[in-house]
Amino acid sequence: MSDLLERLRGRGWRMTSQRRVVAEVLDGDHVHLTADEVHARAAERLPEISRATVYNALGELVLLGEVLELSTDGRAKRYDPNAHHPHHHLVCSGCGTIRDVTPAGNPLADLPEGERFGFEVSKAEVTYRGLCPSCAGAAG
Repeated sequence: MSDLLERLRGRGWRMTSQRRVVAEVLDGDHVHLTADEVHARAAERLPEISRATVYNALGELVLLGEVLELSTDGRAKRYDPNAHHPHHHLVCSGCGTIRDVTPAGNPLADLPEGERFGFEVSKAEVTYRGLCPSCAGAAG
């Protein structure tokens, strides 16, 4: 059983066939799918699943704190099941591939006191941008 499915079962989330297939689609490393991509993959496994059901399940997962909702390009929201392990994102400016990364150090400690403007900072979201090996090879 996947990590996400285990967490959801532990929380008592009612596991209908539709919800289960959404959770299964989201399971894995470096998963950052749009709602439409989740729907397309879920429909391969469960053809009768509706787009509305997928959107509802994603919304519930975000509210539960089991999936992160992020936008790296200012357009489509993406859904990241890596909600319980602090990490940042590495985004390819060419193809849009997203990878989870855990660099050394603490980004909260890296923000100088003089740059906090009195904020009590509790969280940092860092996005690194560049070209993946495929796009860098195509550009060169």
